[in-house]
Amino acid sequence: MNHSPLPEGPSGVLLIDKAQDFTSHDVVAVARRSLNTKKIGHCGTLDPMATGLLMLVVGRATKIQDLLMSEDKEYMGTMTLGKITSSQDKEGEVLEERPVGNYDETQIRAAFDGLLGDFEQLPPMVSAIKINGVPLYKMARKGQEVERKRRAVTVSGYDIHRIELPEIDFTVRCTKGFYVRTYANDIGEVLGCGAHLSALRRTRSGKFTLDRAVTIPELKTLDRDVLCSRLISLAEISLMRGA
Repeated sequence: MNHSPLPEGPSGVLLIDKAQDFTSHDVVAVARRSLNTKKIGHCGTLDPMATGLLMLVVGRATKIQDLLMSEDKEYMGTMTLGKITSSQDKEGEVLEERPVGNYDETQIRAAFDGLLGDFEQLPPMVSAIKINGVPLYKMARKGQEVERKRRAVTVSGYDIHRIELPEIDFTVRCTKGFYVRTYANDIGEVLGCGAHLSALRRTRSGKFTLDRAVTIPELKTLDRDVLCSRLISLAEISLMRGA
């Protein structure tokens, strides 16, 4: 008796434009239901407050998850000067307030230029990095502070779009594992007034942009066949990566 092989589930990369207040894990759970498949992972966590590009690897594409996560990223953000928070973003509690000087564009650009190229970044306590198997954010919730290792990162470029003190809108292009909220915090330290990240949107990862991204409402409501048609195939990904 011949058993025909079971049809293989969908495979490919699904680009999502993540909405605020969703965790990356939430998005994976919605995608599992909508695509009716369990084999889904994501490439690079986005904090709940952040929006923008979240890449889901589906089916056979889970094998290239690490490869896709290793690529450079681009983010647009807003930093607010004068307040330092426990998480380095607006979600944390304010630890310190300092007066904001009347900085001009030259002074602000000099601070950004100081964090250009290769340097080391100290990951924030509120992060998903694990020490002895325990995520740092779980320790932070208990009020614990532990020693973290600095990480080598690279900023290949930045743009400043708006300066309306205490706010600065910017774009940063960086390597994987880069914390934009630490970047905002550190620029605040260079200026002397402190700062935290008040908005964040990931706009690019490797060669992937938001152009082909599915929104969360679409992910919840589109027909499974339509969602499958939005998957970027492994063959196309090979071509995009020049493999």
